[in-house]
Amino acid sequence: MKQQLLNRIADKSAVIGIVGLGYVGLPLMLRFAEVGYKVLGFDIDQSKVDALMAGKSYIEHISADSIATALTRGFEATTDFSRAGEADTLILCVPTPLNKYREPDLSFVLNTIDSLVPFLREGHLVSLESTTYPGTTDEELLPRIESRGLKIGENAFLVFSPEREDPGNPDFTTRTIPKVCGGVTEACQEIGVALYGAVIDKVVPVSSTRAAEMTKLLENIHRAVNIGLVNEMKIVADKMGIDIHEVIRAAATKPFGFVPYYPGPGLGGHCIPIDPFYLTWKAREYGVNTRFIELAGEVNSNMPDYVVSKVAAALNLRKKAINGSKVLVLGIAYKKNVDDMRESPSVFLMEKLRDLGAEVSYSDPHVPVFPKMREHHFELSSVPLTAESIASYDCVLLATDHDKFDYELLKAKAQLLVDSRGKYLQPADNIVKA
Repeated sequence: MKQQLLNRIADKSAVIGIVGLGYVGLPLMLRFAEVGYKVLGFDIDQSKVDALMAGKSYIEHISADSIATALTRGFEATTDFSRAGEADTLILCVPTPLNKYREPDLSFVLNTIDSLVPFLREGHLVSLESTTYPGTTDEELLPRIESRGLKIGENAFLVFSPEREDPGNPDFTTRTIPKVCGGVTEACQEIGVALYGAVIDKVVPVSSTRAAEMTKLLENIHRAVNIGLVNEMKIVADKMGIDIHEVIRAAATKPFGFVPYYPGPGLGGHCIPIDPFYLTWKAREYGVNTRFIELAGEVNSNMPDYVVSKVAAALNLRKKAINGSKVLVLGIAYKKNVDDMRESPSVFLMEKLRDLGAEVSYSDPHVPVFPKMREHHFELSSVPLTAESIASYDCVLLATDHDKFDYELLKAKAQLLVDSRGKYLQPADNIVKA
């Protein structure tokens, strides 16, 4: 069974099933299609499936042309999970958010595997790419798959291989980012490495699915903790009248032992604000309190409040209240030059300002209309930036520093410009650092 699947991967006759066609699943689909595999994509969102089958893209940095090319190479998208048996591999790329208690929400992963179980067969490889706590693959997926009468490592195979997408980063692609892979058994590992090795330049094997799960958490916690550190230092530096961004630039000239991290209005994206809590939650099962990680999370989650307090103080100096002021939020994607809204701190800023009575608008060249989100609701469209529109706001809040913004025009025309990204190096009467 193992050798049959290895042979099918080697000669590219294997059908690659990818479940979840979002920021992770779609680039992976394109890469498998590019090297000559037939890819069958699954998603519960009919509108996404319809768009893909029409050769359209719903992610800004993925072109419609690339989708159309994949279709000519045999790519097909469907909402029909009963077709899972047609695929040889099922790669799960679904969200792993937190619930309202800041605890792991595995419902997307578990609902997905439960939907697939009736259609699993001998010879299937299941790979989970969704970030999660160590133990998820063998505690949750393995028993569900084996309930089908399959035996992992003998006639079915299971690996964890965490996604490492960086939307909008032109320096790295799905192919060039090394891929970590851990299998439940040696046979699982061998197949997982063969699968990813067919499309990715470097595969990094680890000893188990738990080691692979922990690897992804370490990567993201490393960023979260260091961003928490500079966010805390930003507050101290501000009190002392020191520009933290100048300090970071100077420290970054040290050629060893220092990696620059930058403060901001809060953490965004699917990984960095969420993943640390997956480990802190699981660690409690072992009687361990992850105080360092939780402290960083606390600092980072307080950043939107800090930025709003700077807006309030800046308006107050101009004899204005937040209540009744017109505030324009610049950039609502979670990072520059992308359209990805997941966990964007800008949205939390907008909600806090709205709750305090501000008349909130936004401008974002990558997000023309405020999208439907699970927990956030604004009936707004992006405001075009003109000299007149900029000048009409009591406060312009730079939340995400897209390259498409005209920063000189903003500086020249804004009554008050609150900069939460350190974009403006030189002080000005109408600019306040946050």
